[in-house]
Amino acid sequence: MFVEILSIDARDMNGLGAFRRQLSRAAAQVGAKVCGAKGEAEPFAARYPQAMIRNDLLAAVHDALIELGVAEVPSGVVIERPARPEHGDWSTNAALVCSKVVGRNPREFGQELADLLTANLPEHVESLEIAGPGFVNFRLANSWLHDVLTEVVGQGQDGYARSDQGAGTTVNVEFVSANPTGPLHAGHGRWAAYGDSLCRVLARCGYLPHAETYVNDRGVQIQLFGASLAARKAGEGVPADGYRGQYVIDWAAEMPDGVDPAEWGVQYALADQKAALAAMHVSFETWSSEKEAVESGASESALERLKKGGHVFEADGAVWLRTTTFGDDKDRVLIKSDGEMTYLLPDVGYHELKYSRGSLIIDVLGADHHGYVPRMKAALQALGHAPESYEAIVGQNVRLLRDGKEVKLSKRAGDMVLLQELVDDVGPDVARFAYLMQSIDTPLTIDIDALQMQSSENPVFYVQYAHARIHSIGKQAKERGIQRQSLEDANLSLLDGKRELQLLRELFSLPEVLEAACRDRAPHNVSTWVRELAGAFHGFYRDCPVLRDDVAPEVQQARLWLTEATRIGLAIGLDLLGVDAPEQM
Repeated sequence: MFVEILSIDARDMNGLGAFRRQLSRAAAQVGAKVCGAKGEAEPFAARYPQAMIRNDLLAAVHDALIELGVAEVPSGVVIERPARPEHGDWSTNAALVCSKVVGRNPREFGQELADLLTANLPEHVESLEIAGPGFVNFRLANSWLHDVLTEVVGQGQDGYARSDQGAGTTVNVEFVSANPTGPLHAGHGRWAAYGDSLCRVLARCGYLPHAETYVNDRGVQIQLFGASLAARKAGEGVPADGYRGQYVIDWAAEMPDGVDPAEWGVQYALADQKAALAAMHVSFETWSSEKEAVESGASESALERLKKGGHVFEADGAVWLRTTTFGDDKDRVLIKSDGEMTYLLPDVGYHELKYSRGSLIIDVLGADHHGYVPRMKAALQALGHAPESYEAIVGQNVRLLRDGKEVKLSKRAGDMVLLQELVDDVGPDVARFAYLMQSIDTPLTIDIDALQMQSSENPVFYVQYAHARIHSIGKQAKERGIQRQSLEDANLSLLDGKRELQLLRELFSLPEVLEAACRDRAPHNVSTWVRELAGAFHGFYRDCPVLRDDVAPEVQQARLWLTEATRIGLAIGLDLLGVDAPEQM
């Protein structure tokens, strides 16, 4: 977002000074302030000085283009990170975008641009080169990465990599929402880990998330569940469409005489589900009951509003919602000809209630809900809500392997691995990390045996071990009477090795990774990043001794600060994933 503001406004600038003035105005216009560790407000640019590197490069490119005869710099001119490190630290497409304006060959014009910039190198830039059809690549001195270390340590775990992307927007995030007809199976864990981590990412990016789950405690399935419990209690077979799992037999044995089996079963299932979620460190601010939502009159209220808006009609004895007006492929029945509501009307009423808990609604749905999304979005638009106020994220199913064989996850049949069982077997950290390793919209395969291994093959062990190693370095230093000097006195320019610089590059990328994870609703981006940071640290640990006797004191001090910055980065990333950052393994 920040780069887009700069590139668009660059059209009206006539020099670097004007650029910086416009930059300040743009920051003020977007309310670019975020809260620090102690709650104080700080200007965006001051809080993210590494962003100024890109801004300074863009300013230099802009002024050079003006000097080369580009009277109005197109908005498409940007500064980006090359996909491949050998192409430099930053790159601009300015020559390609502006070549038509000046009527020149892009590569020739790019060479002129590079020559002009070389004559007056921007801060931190060591050299420039032309690549491909006319990209200008910048190679920076290591000093810009040393500034990143200072920033990470200075802002600390509470302050580094925060964003005002959400600007205080309230968000209702509904996830899991499993039927209260049995325990949660391991497949539900993916939605639990994803939803909780998404809320953490949203919160760090300036949103105010509200975690919610929906309890489908009315309807045919609840009655079948109750009938199944009653049958097992009486020692009889369950109904044809009932629930046959071993858990039904076990729960029925605990059910007191004289209770309503459906009501008792729902409460027992909810208690079991809450315990399994708590074991994964997942909780909800609101457990919404479908039964209570219907009894509140929310459905009737929503129906009346839809009628007043002219979006409801009757046909074939049924009441319909004209969802095709808002892009659905066909209109939807709200009340059937027998007078019974379809599932859609109570859901619409429920979503209307959710707007009291968030101006943005995000539903995290199961793999079989693709058709649900357009009709719900259409219904909410018919109620007057903006299309962008509702998002639906449709996840894909989990495939579990144990002893090399796939384990089914059928709650109805009872052939399943319980979520609680998985957490007990591998631990909550391992389970959460495994669920968050891939995008929610792709199928996920989890090998339970692999997750139980304490080796580099286990991704969460690999990451947590890096964090524990850092604490081990600190502990050893303390035992040997070695203390870190003040950061101001440390000679960070000594951090010039490949391993050291790679660590700093990974730390530099965290704010962008976080904002992308928030924008794309993709917490798995964070899990990818922490694995890369952990890998970079393990390489550093192997090749760059910190406390060894032959390490010069100045180098030792610089590396101690680098390990501290890495600790901060790992702690931030693991917290976003809801995974502990242990001090020892």
